[in-house]
Amino acid sequence: MAISASLVRVSSLKLSSVSHGHDFSPSSKSSSFMGVPLNFLPSFRSGKQKQFHDNLVVVSKRTSGLEEALRNLREQKLETVRKVRKIPPLRRGKVSPRLPVPEHIQKPPYVGSSILPEISSEYQMHDSEGIAQMRAACQLAARVLDYAGTLVRPSVTTNEIDKAVHQMIIDAGAYPSPLGYGGFPKSVCTSVNECMCHGIPDSRQLQNGDIINIDVTVYLNGYHGDTSKTYFCGDVSDGMRRLVKVTEECLERGIAVCKDGASFKKIGKRISEHAEKYGFGVVERFVGHGVGSVFHSEPLIYHHRNEEPGHMVEGQTFTIEPILTMGGIDCITWPDNWTTLTADGSPAAQFEHTILITRRGAEILTIH
Repeated sequence: MAISASLVRVSSLKLSSVSHGHDFSPSSKSSSFMGVPLNFLPSFRSGKQKQFHDNLVVVSKRTSGLEEALRNLREQKLETVRKVRKIPPLRRGKVSPRLPVPEHIQKPPYVGSSILPEISSEYQMHDSEGIAQMRAACQLAARVLDYAGTLVRPSVTTNEIDKAVHQMIIDAGAYPSPLGYGGFPKSVCTSVNECMCHGIPDSRQLQNGDIINIDVTVYLNGYHGDTSKTYFCGDVSDGMRRLVKVTEECLERGIAVCKDGASFKKIGKRISEHAEKYGFGVVERFVGHGVGSVFHSEPLIYHHRNEEPGHMVEGQTFTIEPILTMGGIDCITWPDNWTTLTADGSPAAQFEHTILITRRGAEILTIH
């Protein structure tokens, strides 16, 4: 389950607070280049200063040209989708009451409060016993997700998927982590077509040609396992199939750079490189996160190019969960404060795994 991060600048320029529902950018919103405010550049320059300024302009133009080319490619893809699209824009359906959980099932500490928990600053590090518990929770999440995927077909409602997921989780003696998290009313997130993430299951029937991301997190014996996939519903267009395929490949490439001592920023670099080859946008607002006995903690995992500090450590667990779009990466959130859609209505896809950092690489925990 992705989180939205907000950067608060302090004197040390470190990430000091994070909150749901706010946009994030690792750089200042003011006009700047590599941390140098352009409005602070001297108006009278020596030869060296002038050369430095000229180099800034050249690099800026090159960057702008690349961004313009990628934007044009995304717009062309989006226009193609609009021409062939027969499915109407996503509309809110009826949301049924939350489902009950038996008293004997262990519940995470946030249950019972509608306040969104703060992001824990503690990395999720594990000894051998903790790793075994994480494997168990993640394997259960993977089984539940695979089962949920078998339910995807035209006419099925996302509410029916939620009910089936809820029942399978509690039958396994676990708690569906999204239920009650910051007031989230359901046991799973179902994000259809232009919905980037955090879609609330409702009465809408899936349509032939839809894509749907199902995001499952379970809380088993005090540990969370978090994973998601995007599925095809019926006959899906070639363009949307390509989007889904490339998104999954981006996740795989992000995981491939992970190991003890590797820098976190390599993940975003590798994902961005692959997405750009196909003209897809990488959503910046939502990030991966540490996960373990706490649902959401640092480190925050940025899926786009960034210069954030930090290195991976053996025994650490976190999620990687890139969201790609066929058009722009700007988004809008419905009044429910959860459902987030692409602002331009373009399709979006997401894949997610929880991984364990090892000395030589990364172990994908959310498989079975």
